[in-house]
Amino acid sequence: MVIESDDWGSIRMPSKGAYKELKLKGIDLDSVDSYRYDQHDTLASHDDLAGLFGALSKYKDKNGHHPVITAVSLVANPDFDKIKSANFNEYYYEPFTETLKKYGRENAFDLWQEGVKTHLFAPQFHGREHLNVQVWMHALRTNDPDARLAFDYNCWGFNNKHPYNIFYQAAFDLNTPDELDQQHHIIADGLQLFEKLHGYKATFFVPPNGPFNNSLEKTASENGIKWMSSSKI
Repeated sequence: MVIESDDWGSIRMPSKGAYKELKLKGIDLDSVDSYRYDQHDTLASHDDLAGLFGALSKYKDKNGHHPVITAVSLVANPDFDKIKSANFNEYYYEPFTETLKKYGRENAFDLWQEGVKTHLFAPQFHGREHLNVQVWMHALRTNDPDARLAFDYNCWGFNNKHPYNIFYQAAFDLNTPDELDQQHHIIADGLQLFEKLHGYKATFFVPPNGPFNNSLEKTASENGIKWMSSSKI
């Protein structure tokens, strides 16, 4: 039995405090289905994973196999401090293992690795970060008030406004065709970081939040991806 679950490693909502403050200041965290994520999203702790693996290991099929979580994961998050230090003129990211350290959950990655070894947990690729880097950085550089306010709370996953309705979470949506070059780089870079962190190549890729240009499939394939799950339209 395979259970596929997305967004492992990403920091959509940093804390309950950030959620409450952003709500009070008028940031849209609830429309469409965002409330489900923004109210409950967090980085899995060591205890979270231990509980999950304990539940999975109670069950076996007739061949002795346990259910497996396919953890469709992100390998990086924005480095908010460096981006701010560069006055929003350059984008920087950190491996999600560094994010875990910042949130006091560095020992959680040991459980990721143990889950792989015990065949309970199978990380695969959701993208480098769950973020449309170019669209978000443009908003920050042009002093978009909502983007800047959320940035101050280490957050980007709100219902942002955009003339073409591009959601910051939609990593591979396009504002202009010339953004494709950077998206090719992000996929290749993300898959290389995935291998460095996990010790094996990802073979399955679920682009976040739908939009994905067909030309990017070649780059994904060249870097180890054999299967993809994405919107047909």
